[in-house]
Amino acid sequence: MPELKDYSQRLALLIESIQTADFSARLIDTLRSLVPIDDATVILYPARGFPLLEYFEEPEELGHSTLDHFIRAAFVLDPFYIAGTEQHFGVFRLQELSPEGFKDSEYYKNWYRNCGYQDECGYILRLSDDAFINIALGKTKPNSHFSDSQVERLRSIAAVIDTLCRKHWELDTDAAPDAIDLRQQLHQALKHFGRSLLTEREAQVINLVLHGHSTKTVADKLSISIETVKLHRKHAYAKLEVSSQAELFYLFLDSLMSAKNYDGGDTLIAYLQPPRH
Repeated sequence: MPELKDYSQRLALLIESIQTADFSARLIDTLRSLVPIDDATVILYPARGFPLLEYFEEPEELGHSTLDHFIRAAFVLDPFYIAGTEQHFGVFRLQELSPEGFKDSEYYKNWYRNCGYQDECGYILRLSDDAFINIALGKTKPNSHFSDSQVERLRSIAAVIDTLCRKHWELDTDAAPDAIDLRQQLHQALKHFGRSLLTEREAQVINLVLHGHSTKTVADKLSISIETVKLHRKHAYAKLEVSSQAELFYLFLDSLMSAKNYDGGDTLIAYLQPPRH
């Protein structure tokens, strides 16, 4: 079985590279020996800090500004990140984690489209109480997707990959007791976004829209009619002075990335204040 022999040889190299700079690249190389992968990213989410790109194959279409937006703010909307914070670990396809209508969301258009992904399958692995790793595997060729057998193959070796990742990152994931929980701050900023200007229901609608929910799924989650969702969204857009989901997405990102020494509340309060002369 040449394929199994190749996997075994790459796995041996991966084990040898634990706690070295070569580990992430060899990890992806090992996975590629079993499943065809066009693109891969390894993202470490430490206990309280911002995500760290441990491995990244940068497509020509993806600019540094997109990466910067992802690392500093946009990751809080990522379905794989959300699953990790909710303690869902294992191997997942994007479609298993994302809400209905996600492909029409600005997050999808600004991250996945720039990455060129047609499909994504990834590991979410627990490293410690509050830290986890996301090994994102992408298909970028037109109309290409992970087959059920390929996903099952990745799941069949999940226990090995989980053990090796925990061994490799075991010294890097624990936060100091007095460290500021930066990720929790971002969660709070997202939760409170727009609440200084919007009603409670308008803010709930906007939050779900940012997470990629369709009008129908927003209505289902809030137990209101589709027409009521549209009305709340219309009023919220008017109050926020945006006219589209794209403008809403960038308003959220800009206000979040502009926040200095954030200590709670709506980031729009400081963002919309006129500059001091």
